[in-house]
Amino acid sequence: MSERTAGRLLFLVSEDWYFLSHRLPMARAARDAGYEVHVAARVGEGGARIAAEGFALHPLDWRRGSLNPHDLLGIVRQVRSLYRRLEPDLVHHVALQPSIVGSLAAAGMAFPRLNALAGLGFGFTSATLKGRLLRPVLGALLRALLNRPGAFVLVQNPDDAAAVRALGVAPERLFTIPGSGVDTDRLRPLPEPPGPVTAAFVGRLLDDKGVRPLIAAQAMLAARGEEVRLLIAGDRDPANPASIDAREIAAWKSRPGVTLLGHVDDIPGLWARAHIAVLPSRREGLPLSLLEAAACGRPIVATDVPGCREIARQGVNALLVPPDDAAALAEAIAALARDPQRRQRFAAAGRALVEREFSAAQIGRQIVAVYDHLLGAGRPLLPQAALHG
Repeated sequence: MSERTAGRLLFLVSEDWYFLSHRLPMARAARDAGYEVHVAARVGEGGARIAAEGFALHPLDWRRGSLNPHDLLGIVRQVRSLYRRLEPDLVHHVALQPSIVGSLAAAGMAFPRLNALAGLGFGFTSATLKGRLLRPVLGALLRALLNRPGAFVLVQNPDDAAAVRALGVAPERLFTIPGSGVDTDRLRPLPEPPGPVTAAFVGRLLDDKGVRPLIAAQAMLAARGEEVRLLIAGDRDPANPASIDAREIAAWKSRPGVTLLGHVDDIPGLWARAHIAVLPSRREGLPLSLLEAAACGRPIVATDVPGCREIARQGVNALLVPPDDAAALAEAIAALARDPQRRQRFAAAGRALVEREFSAAQIGRQIVAVYDHLLGAGRPLLPQAALHG
């Protein structure tokens, strides 16, 4: 670790597991660059892992997903009290709800806030009545909070950058960094497993992730005699309005060729069981599951939507299909299932892409450059780390 003290950095995130799965490489890079790293979150099973990294942990009583004004006011008060007590030099708000809560809690405070918006969330992606009603309210709130003095925005892809600018956020407040980085030493290319071709989905079981079209696509393949097995790794997320009902998920377990694994920690072990990675999402920031799959040498079938197409490149390492199109999804999976040579080409290209653009070391340098820039440390921004205008 560097001997210099770069500043006191606080990550505000709703859940400890989300910090560990989606922001740990960034926090490690900051720590190794001399930052004093703190993490504030609802603490479950991940608390010991966070502390073992040398980060100071601040437990919060957070009810993620609640729209109850009493719950919102309570968590804003908790976070404001923490900000006053800790006196951070810089706060990194991770995802939409912490960006709103943290921005409200920081009213009148002078430290810079980096608001990371990954995929923009349910209010901007859902076609439900609830989503449509939330959208203008969220847009107005974000426009007000993110244009305050000291507020900055971090997104993961150019589409989200354009969406944030369309909300009315000033371009000079905006940075783009593609994800949090992948540990390319831990995640190495894997040989294909024997047996029938297997496609794997990794993610929360949300309607917006496209799990229903994926189940339908596998059924179409089975009905025409094409043996493609499907692994689904992930759990429901009751705090998210798009979470799929438990009874529907239970019914999937009886489908031939479909295996539900629940939450999986052993990512290399999962991709060792699969030939193809699938993510038919409606929108992403930059999907960690596809980054990890590509690092492990797995070709991809994904939807041609923001976020997915940053790592899933048509004809290079992936086949892209329209969202909510089970038939197109089935055809793309079948095309890769029938063509082992193309799977090998896509696997090699995907691994090279991760090494070239998405490694933890590269992303770590970019985020530290942004932190230093916001604190006036005098370091120039790396060209990849900023997208203004």
